[in-house]
Amino acid sequence: MDLSSEKIAVIGLGYVGLPLAVEFGKLRPVVGFDIHRERIDELQRGCDHTLEVLPEDLARATQLRYSCDAADLQDCGVFIVTVPTPIDRANRPDLRPLVKASETVGKALRPGGVVVYESTVYPGCTEEVCVPVLERHSGLRFNRDFFCGYSPERINPGDKVHTLTTIRKITSGSTPEAARQVDALYAGIIRAGTFPASSVRVAEAAKVIENTQRDLNIALVNELSVIFDRLGIDTTEVLEAAGSKWNFLPFRPGMVGGHCIGVDPYYLTHKAEEVGYHPQVILAGRRINDNMARYAARNVIKLMLCNGIDVARSTVGVMGITFKENCPDIRNSKVADLVAELRKWNVQVVVADPWALPDEVRAEYGIELGVIDAQRPVDSLVVAVGHEQFRGLELPALRSMCRGERPVLADLKALYDRRDATGAGFTVFRL
Repeated sequence: MDLSSEKIAVIGLGYVGLPLAVEFGKLRPVVGFDIHRERIDELQRGCDHTLEVLPEDLARATQLRYSCDAADLQDCGVFIVTVPTPIDRANRPDLRPLVKASETVGKALRPGGVVVYESTVYPGCTEEVCVPVLERHSGLRFNRDFFCGYSPERINPGDKVHTLTTIRKITSGSTPEAARQVDALYAGIIRAGTFPASSVRVAEAAKVIENTQRDLNIALVNELSVIFDRLGIDTTEVLEAAGSKWNFLPFRPGMVGGHCIGVDPYYLTHKAEEVGYHPQVILAGRRINDNMARYAARNVIKLMLCNGIDVARSTVGVMGITFKENCPDIRNSKVADLVAELRKWNVQVVVADPWALPDEVRAEYGIELGVIDAQRPVDSLVVAVGHEQFRGLELPALRSMCRGERPVLADLKALYDRRDATGAGFTVFRL
């Protein structure tokens, strides 16, 4: 087995797949495959709406070809699967994109081929779910005719410092030789180096606990935020004081959305329950984090009522809909939950976001993006995302966006000085 001369196919050209295809495409022949024709057309024009890859980097990937035709995969010897692995409404793993991608790869797989999965899964998923699909559609035998690997993605959307090549990469393979070849494959593009795991299942488990750990840490500070609010203590001030100790972890409260932290723990708990263990701590953390949007919205309503605002005839401006700051990624945004909770009180909600794509927001959440400014003032404001455009606003400008004498400012990301905001005429709530 020698992968150095094989053409690579990257299946799925989203936040994970495109940077990977581009890096490999600078060095060797690559087919970037995606089922969405509009995505292929966009990339062929040299544009990436996710903003993860700059036009000049797209241009440098001279050996990368984009396609939505599965026939173009037939001469590939290495397949890297980077499709989404979401959860359904019941918080169960939705493996349909992974299975469909495996079917597509299986039809193109030939003897000696290697399939590497990067999508986040639970331990055992590659060999228990994906491999049977590959065998069925290829007619080949696993670990005799073809081999598999798992190398979990570590992409952080919007982060221009910790990028694909600067983050150490976990690698693994279904046999010792496959593991060696998969590691060598990634070592060719990852400047930060690789970490060969002892097995595919270990690599899968390592990925899923990375975000579970973060989820639990955020759940802890979210619960502390609820407690401190009842005690009349500002959580941000408490965390800043505690942070003066060298080993205090700098987590902050917030709404946990996105494609990883708010999703991955459910993959682990699903597998745990499958083997007869009901997780306690992990699911408790999930319950806390999943309820923070509702908690924030209800506090806004409570303060508006206390201030004499006619809630049922009011308009609340929500600044930000993406799941994190300074990127257009709206996947699993908990701001949408906050909007839905506000609307239950018959509040008219105006959502503004300079980073989000209006068509995507409309298609995903049924929300039309609007404008919040001094010419179109609202009764209260929720600053839900820490975009640089919002951080740069002066409090008088923010106050001009609100009518009435006692508007509420829900500064959920603690962007502004609480005392200054109070001095500007706001009743302030923050997590």
